[in-house]
Amino acid sequence: MNPPIVIIGIGELGGVFAKAFLYAGYPVYPVTRGMDIGQAANQIPHPQLVLVAVAEKDFRSVMATIPAPWRSCIGLLQNELLPGDWQSYHIDSPTVISVWFEKKKGMGTHVLIPSRAHGPRARLMADALRGVDIACDVLATADDLLYELVRKNVFVLTINIAGLVLADGTTTATLWEQHQELAVALANEAIDAQQYLTGEVFDRQRLIGGLLEGINGDPKHKCKGRSALGRLERVIAAADKAGLEIPRIRKIKAEIG
Repeated sequence: MNPPIVIIGIGELGGVFAKAFLYAGYPVYPVTRGMDIGQAANQIPHPQLVLVAVAEKDFRSVMATIPAPWRSCIGLLQNELLPGDWQSYHIDSPTVISVWFEKKKGMGTHVLIPSRAHGPRARLMADALRGVDIACDVLATADDLLYELVRKNVFVLTINIAGLVLADGTTTATLWEQHQELAVALANEAIDAQQYLTGEVFDRQRLIGGLLEGINGDPKHKCKGRSALGRLERVIAAADKAGLEIPRIRKIKAEIG
């Protein structure tokens, strides 16, 4: 029998991964809210993968409790994720996936574009997802992963922050077709913040092209998500630390109060 896979957080995304790994022949051990992670690690000291699939707001509190035996086989999938987020917990080589599919309650899984994975268990993760008809590519290098994480962050930040001041229900296609100047301005300010957070300089045109690829992958995708306001506030907090102006994002903050 294959070694077990632990999934911390069995929400909509966690459930998709659980199904994928089960179909691939791996026992899945769920760790849900209120369970003792240390006790779970004692019961399963050598899992194949420990996938952290909690909500973004719970990421830091959960990462702080990951037991030592599990730190060498961590998998991460959160939005707004960057290398510093796992390095701060002394995790050097996680398996990371930039997720480009959606799963909402009562609905099937919807793929925008292929997800991208990198790390020791990336092939396992990609093969499992493909087994349930979710496209996933394996990245060759850590630099490729960094670009994909930043690309996804720019996509999410741009559409969510724009959605705060556009009409409810505005889609990504409408954002690009009718408010392209706003989208590009927000994307560039999001890139400014990502460069500060990573200490790297990115090809802006490539990232704008990556944003458009995401938009074209699901033109009917709604811009405003439940986490939009939190994303806005986190970008402003990063900009304040970096001394970045980000005038369009700050204007939106002023408009919504």
